[in-house]
This record gives sequence, structure tokens and C-alpha cells, in this order.
Amino acid sequence: MNYQQYFPLDVVNGPGTRCTLFVSGCEHQCRGCYNQSTWNPCSGHEFDRDMVAQIISDLKDTRVKRRGLSLSGGDPLFPANVPAVLALVKLVKRECPDKDIWLWSGYLLEELSAEQSKILDYIDVLVDGKFEHQLADPSLQFRGSSNQVIHHLKQ
Repeated sequence: MNYQQYFPLDVVNGPGTRCTLFVSGCEHQCRGCYNQSTWNPCSGHEFDRDMVAQIISDLKDTRVKRRGLSLSGGDPLFPANVPAVLALVKLVKRECPDKDIWLWSGYLLEELSAEQSKILDYIDVLVDGKFEHQLADPSLQFRGSSNQVIHHLKQ
């Protein structure tokens, strides 16, 4: 898996202060997408052990408390990304059990494959649905268009 960008401090992509990873790879290619540079799964940087270690270290940093990890893209549930994303969310939940995980995907919850669905056991919130340009609404919190749904998987 590759990633386009990593923000160790982010206050836009989910509630509170967070770490945010934008993965590469998306087959949806939504019209009006603000992150077209992430569509190519080979773009960006290799997601390696050093990046995983950095995310865990940042989540554990007591100088700037983070509420959790946000995964966006591209699409974290792009089939080629699923093994690496699953390993990451398992590790985050084991190493940082007090942190929440939010994940944005163009795939709908009810349409996820068995492999994609395994990730749901480790994330707290799924924001699903393709970005629909004609339904775009800048007043929406944590989503770009009104068709997208915020699923709170853990209460």
C-alpha cells in the first residue's frame, strides 16, 4: 500500500485532535473529488514499518493528546489496501485502545466484501458513500455530500 499524506496533528478529519493518513488508491474517481492525487494506488510513498511506528508514536504522544486516527484517501477499503489497513487498525487498537478510529470510504457499508468487512471490527466510525458533486454541502460535518452516511459502529 502507498499513502499520499500523513498529518500527525489534524483537527478537520474527525472529532478532536487526530492523526490522519490519506492512503493511495481509489476506483470510484468521484467527479469533484478534492483529493484526485490519491486515485492512483502507486502514487505517493510506500506505507512501511517506519510509517506505522510513527503513527503509533504520535497516538501515544502525551505532549499533544490525540483522540484517534482518521483514515481517508483515496480509499482505505480499496481492495489492494485492505491487508495493510487491517493490520494497521488491529495494531492501533492493541497499542492504543483508548483511541478511536474513523474511516472514510466510497464503498457502502452493505456492499462491503468479506475482506473489507473485517476492518469494521476495529474501527469506531465508518463514513460511507461516494462523494456526489451534485449533493455537495460544505455545511455538513465530516462528510462532503449529503448521500454519505456516518455509521457509529461502537457506542
